[in-house]
Amino acid sequence: MEHFEIAVVGAGLAGSLAALAFADTGRSVALIAPAAGKADGRTTALMDQSLELVRKLGIWQAIAPLAAPLSSMRIIDGTNRLLRAPTVTFHAAEVGLEAFGYNIPNAPFLALLEQEAAKRLSLTRIVASLTEVVFETGRTILTLDDGRTISASLVIGADGRKSGVREAAGIEVRNWSYPQSALVFNFSHQVAHQNISTEFHTPHGPFTQVPLPGGLRSSLVWVQKPGDTDAMRSLSLDQLGLAVEQRMQSMLGKVAIEGAPQSFPLSGMAAKSFGKGRTILIGEAAHAFPPIGAQGLNLSLRDIMAAVSLFGSLPISDDFGARYDRKRRTDILSRTVSVDLLNRSLLSDFLPVQMLRAAGLQALASVAPLRNLMMREGINPGSALQSLRSTLREKIGRKSA
Repeated sequence: MEHFEIAVVGAGLAGSLAALAFADTGRSVALIAPAAGKADGRTTALMDQSLELVRKLGIWQAIAPLAAPLSSMRIIDGTNRLLRAPTVTFHAAEVGLEAFGYNIPNAPFLALLEQEAAKRLSLTRIVASLTEVVFETGRTILTLDDGRTISASLVIGADGRKSGVREAAGIEVRNWSYPQSALVFNFSHQVAHQNISTEFHTPHGPFTQVPLPGGLRSSLVWVQKPGDTDAMRSLSLDQLGLAVEQRMQSMLGKVAIEGAPQSFPLSGMAAKSFGKGRTILIGEAAHAFPPIGAQGLNLSLRDIMAAVSLFGSLPISDDFGARYDRKRRTDILSRTVSVDLLNRSLLSDFLPVQMLRAAGLQALASVAPLRNLMMREGINPGSALQSLRSTLREKIGRKSA
């Protein structure tokens, strides 16, 4: 039986990036997943902190030509409510960056990660599906559908919301749903996007345009009621393009839809534990929520960075899962709650909720220090609290002096 120090189950973006990162620590790694199926037409925005990991893996130069910088991010109240929030624009230059992050099409990104996996001598790509997981003292036995059996000191569940690894480990989840679905596609437009991402907050959810390379193409996530999403999918591409142009108030001129739109229902999920024994969960095996604020994969990359930081030089211990769970719990739960609250605030017709949301965006629009604080928090989670602590210590120190 072949033994690996780490077995990563799932070869999506999170699993593939995890396998590369773990292999670069010198550990022997198996990346287990069936061959890729239907091409993923979505895109992923990697924010500045996540790019640090990509650069450490040595793959940024290959990804850069595929990516579009997000130099500015704009929020527009697209409702017709009595209390409408002002438009807020965040500029990366305000916090000393060229871009908050970069938007990358998923399909070529995944293809590039497959190529990189083949270059790592300590990484073995196993094209198979997991059929059984048996936990033993000091190791885990994994049986695959091609008849092979391997063992691993640590198993990484990166196999999505219906994670077989999570189920085998006996980790329960909390699921919830929203009265929303998302329509996803790419489109070309007449007016250059100038590397600005625009998010319209509508009564049924966000309508988010994100730049693609070249200046005249963008990706879109349009969150609506399920019935409205179905109606949009039934339109001709010309009719859908006109609907997008109207929703965007013709900011980018005439729109042409590229390919068939994809849609999926919106829901949320959080594992009750993110690690147990010699098993940890990353990506959507651990957490999932609506596509708001480019939080999904960026949270997953912080999962990977946290796991790497725990390895050290010693053999993987029996309590690795528990240590990982403690390290990730605050970040994952705080992000899950914040995205959930923001999404529900868009759906709420309760006047006090609308007032709070409008007041918050007004404060961000008019108070530069607060806006900068929130931008830094989005780029580097936890930095806002650290900055406040430093400021308070400085003020207390001055008074004491």
